[in-house]
Amino acid sequence: MGCTAAELISSLLGLWLLICSWGCPGSAELRAPPDKIAIVGAGIGGTSAAYYLRQKFGKDVKIDLFEREEVGGRLATMKVQGQDYEAGGSVIHPLNLHMKRFVKDLGLSPVKVSGGLMGVYNGETLVFEESSWFIINMIKLVWRYGFQSLRMHMWVEDVLDKFMRIYRYQSHDYAFSSVEKLLHALGGDDFVGMLNRTLLETLQKAGFSEKFLNEIITPVMRVNYGQSTDINAFVGAVSLAGADSGLWAVEGGNKLVCSRLLQASKSNLIHGSVMYIEEKTRTKQTGNPTKMYEVVYQTGSETRSDFYDIILVATPLNRKMSNITFVNFDPPVEEFHQYYQHIVTTLVKGELNTTIFSSRAIDKFGLTTVLTTDNPNLFINSIGIVSSVGEKDYPPTSTDGIYVWKIFSQETLTKAQILRLFLSYDYAVKKPWLAYPHYKPPEKCPSIILHDRLYYLSGIECAASAMEMSAIAAHNAALLAYHRWNQHTDMIDQDGLYEKLKIEL
Repeated sequence: MGCTAAELISSLLGLWLLICSWGCPGSAELRAPPDKIAIVGAGIGGTSAAYYLRQKFGKDVKIDLFEREEVGGRLATMKVQGQDYEAGGSVIHPLNLHMKRFVKDLGLSPVKVSGGLMGVYNGETLVFEESSWFIINMIKLVWRYGFQSLRMHMWVEDVLDKFMRIYRYQSHDYAFSSVEKLLHALGGDDFVGMLNRTLLETLQKAGFSEKFLNEIITPVMRVNYGQSTDINAFVGAVSLAGADSGLWAVEGGNKLVCSRLLQASKSNLIHGSVMYIEEKTRTKQTGNPTKMYEVVYQTGSETRSDFYDIILVATPLNRKMSNITFVNFDPPVEEFHQYYQHIVTTLVKGELNTTIFSSRAIDKFGLTTVLTTDNPNLFINSIGIVSSVGEKDYPPTSTDGIYVWKIFSQETLTKAQILRLFLSYDYAVKKPWLAYPHYKPPEKCPSIILHDRLYYLSGIECAASAMEMSAIAAHNAALLAYHRWNQHTDMIDQDGLYEKLKIEL
């Protein structure tokens, strides 16, 4: 007696499910999730790691996030006369998809960072000045540098096109065990090679002139990374992308992303300083001895400790910045000596002395930002008008020519230097900090996997330090921790991902 079409479909479906239960990828039972995960550092890296770990491991795992200062880390603001101003990373690129997604999902609002004109000062004169007319800017650039700015745009676009592959890899849950392997998956040997060459030699080899490099490229490196074209070519490309159009920021301050990620991850914030991490064997409730990590930390005057299955370190392992000791690890945890660049942010409310830069009258000056070339006689890297994080207008309106200016410099500005820059000023507030690595190729990025279940996010900063790079590192570390916990080796360090995913789609 023949079976009906419905019975046949039902039988085939049952057979398919049976086959799948034996051999379909990803069908293997997941290991029970970890009980507790620790994250050290509540900047953009640590808070986005908490967010992604929650997504992967589910609602039952307890996530503790340690921070000795404010949530946000180097996404810091400076409060001046009741107004908050961005002290560090203040702009986000339109192609920074993680930051865009965070802002959308967390109910925050983007603010366009636009308006204002930029000039470049070489210590004697303004060698380049923007016009409010696009066509005039193009004519000026071609007149002075030929078509090099167009070629530069194409070079950066090529790097960005390859870099954008990371979003597809991460959307398919693929992870990488080292920064070099991640970069190789994006752009092959060329991308990894960019860490070993300076931006200067890379662009010289590509035929860019000394004048163009000194007057256009160097000033961008000085404002973004406090260094010149001797930084590695990859971070140089990231820096040049940051000079693009369409830049934006988060209304109320970029650090709001961190506090909202922390809330969304339902993590437990511990205000404390981690002193050391030690590997120990503990007997869990199951009765089996298990390797765990003890985190010893100081909160107030008390020293406390707790045990964790997985730890993510999301703060630079630099003695001046975190000073964490790793005890009784076999093999020992690799030590890093990442040197971070000292930079000083100064906010000054005053009337700029424009005669330093130009012979034009103050009311005809017109520039809102002045970048500088690599001249040893210059004591600032850049100076520009800033709006508070609550303002939507840029530049802010002023009837008396008095604005708040943000200055980046290598050293703390003296009163005499401030008086030279300003005809008069109401206040000057200074914040020195170690903002980003001192880049000196060839770069060897620190390991992501420090130990069996101990991961390091901040090593990606050796390639390039930026909000989006930290978010990418966090997503990668969360995926890596998840796959290694569940022994999903087929999701880590896969070759030919770009072609594979292109075929699948």
